[in-house]
Parts: sequence; structure tokens; C-alpha cells
Amino acid sequence: MQSIFYRTWSSLAVGVLCLNGVSVGAQSLFDALPPLPKVIPMMPPTELHSDTQGEIRFKSSSPYDLDVLLNQPGKAEVTMGIGKLLLPQGASDKKPVPAMVILPGGAGVIPGRENETAQALADNGIAALVIDSFKPRGISEEMPYVLKIMGTSEFDAVADAYAALKALNKHPAIDARRIGVMGFSKGGIAARMGMDERIRGKLAPAVAPFAVHVDFYGPCYALMQTRKTTGAPLLSFRAGEDASNDLVACAQQEKVLREAGSDVSTVVYAKAGHDWESNKPRAMTDRPYLAGCTIEFNDKDFPTVNGKSLIPTGASADRQTRYQIRVQSGKALGDCVKVGYISGRDETARSLAGKQLLQFLKVKFEP
Repeated sequence: MQSIFYRTWSSLAVGVLCLNGVSVGAQSLFDALPPLPKVIPMMPPTELHSDTQGEIRFKSSSPYDLDVLLNQPGKAEVTMGIGKLLLPQGASDKKPVPAMVILPGGAGVIPGRENETAQALADNGIAALVIDSFKPRGISEEMPYVLKIMGTSEFDAVADAYAALKALNKHPAIDARRIGVMGFSKGGIAARMGMDERIRGKLAPAVAPFAVHVDFYGPCYALMQTRKTTGAPLLSFRAGEDASNDLVACAQQEKVLREAGSDVSTVVYAKAGHDWESNKPRAMTDRPYLAGCTIEFNDKDFPTVNGKSLIPTGASADRQTRYQIRVQSGKALGDCVKVGYISGRDETARSLAGKQLLQFLKVKFEP
């Protein structure tokens, strides 16, 4: 848009909607955003057999914010998890295979990325479950990007990931000891966030944790004060020309995770941008990112900026309220919200990352 455009961003704790070039009426435009759609009705979970693949259903939840996930999990709305499972040839109850849960980026599944990665994994003997975090929460592919990014959070994505982990533990053709999680962009944040032992303890305490975590260019502006990880390793992929990833901030986060108990490996492609697997041409996007601010969590697990909480004390835990709080919290960020970063296909990064991902998984998934 010309004089007015939406800027959105999403962090571990908060997704924020801002406006650029608007002197009056900004908050009324925030308030004009539609209410969140209702979650779709629950259906029975898919009964899993050794040959079950395609769309599967499982029970999940929508905590939306960290404090709800950790301190009020009973108030997180029950949600039906949905994913598309792809099994490699030969997988069976007699020959169970490793698996990866794949968390999409903020725009959802895009051409060239999630489904293609799932196929590559299956071609190499690894089952893949691509999560749909939108449909169960009433968000369709046709809805605007703003509503997609605001209508689901990283905490919803990590809840789906652990719900999928519990479901895959019951699949006869999946080796429960060798299930990992990976994510792209916003999904990468969730894959990294899921390493926190507190989160695993709330969402899936009765099963073994993810065996590996992989983060493809998940922004690093929200600092989780993780004191103990699940112990699983992390592989991070980043790009030198992706302004949405502050490499210094990412290194800081990875240092925290190392000190909390996990091995962390980082690969940086100096000339690549964001979304390098996608089919869209390399170009400058009109999408937002956060730079110059660090989102930190206080002792109530609320996100803060410069010591100021972005969630009021005593705020209701329901999804609609938390969505409205995020919409109205842009004023706290100010000039930290930027727009425009390099994104799009890069054949060199795509090829190298695919090979390095498979090598990493091969080593970590050895029986």
C-alpha cells in the first residue's frame, strides 16, 4: 500500500501489528481487525496403523502466550491438531523409521518449501508430518497474511508440535526414540522454543522428548531465559543477507541453549536471504521484522520491552483477549519494527542446506 500499510511481526511471546506513515486513527484500524475465527469442532483422532499416512488428526491446544502455556495450561483452548503424514517406502511395524515434525512459517505452507522438504525426507527413509496450524483454528488460506500471523502464535505451533510428537509415538511404523522437529521462519522459532524443558514438561511429559531440533531462519528477537533444555541438539540455518535474522542476537540465543544443556550447530550462508527454498524469485519483501529491540520474559512469563510488560497483570487467558492485547501492543515497539528484507529462492543455499540437513539427521538418527 502507499501511505498506509500493515506491519506485523511475531515473537515467542507477542505478535504485533503496527502502522507506518499514519498520524491519526491507527488504533481505530487496530480495533477494526476482525475477531478471531472460532476453532473448528473436534473430531475423533485418527486411528494409526502401520500403513497410515495422509491427513491425520490428533488432540492439541491453543495457549497463545507463554504464561498460559506454563502457568494456566488448563485454560488453553482445546484444538484439533491436523497434519499431513508422509511415510518412506518400506516403513512398517517390523521396520519402524525415524520421523520429523515440520512446522510451517507465518504464511503457512508455501510452494517449494514444507511439502518438498517432507518428500526429500521420505525419499531418504525419514517420515515427515507437515503441520497445519491454521485450519484447526478457523483460519483459511484465503485470509489475509495479517490475520494469519496474528491468529496463531509460536506457542500454538509448539503445542501442535508436542501434540504431534505424542501422536507419532502411537504410530506402529514410527520409531518413538527417533522423532525430531524442524520449522521454517516462525516455525523455526517454535522448533527452537520447544527445547525448553519447562515447555516439554507441560505439553508432553509422558513421552521421550524430540531427538533433534532444526531451525531454518527463525528470527531471534525474543530471548527465552531457558535454564534447562531437553538435552536434544539444535541445528540452525541462517543467512547473511536476511535482515530479519540478527546474527548477533541468534548467537546470543544459541549460547543460552548451549549453557542450558544442548549441543548447537550453526550454518550461515553469507549471500542467501530468507525463504531460500521457496519458488518465489529473490527480491525485497514488503513484510516486517523486528530490529533493535529484545523481547525478554519476566518472572510471570510475560514478554517485556525495556522492562515494560506487553501483557497486563491479570489479563484473561482466553485466546480472543490475548489476540486483542497483541494487536494493541504496537506502541511499545516504535521504531524497532522495520519492513523489507531479502527473501526468495537461492539454489546454492537450498542445495547445501538440504544436504547438510540430511547428514545431520543421518548421524543423529543412527539406531
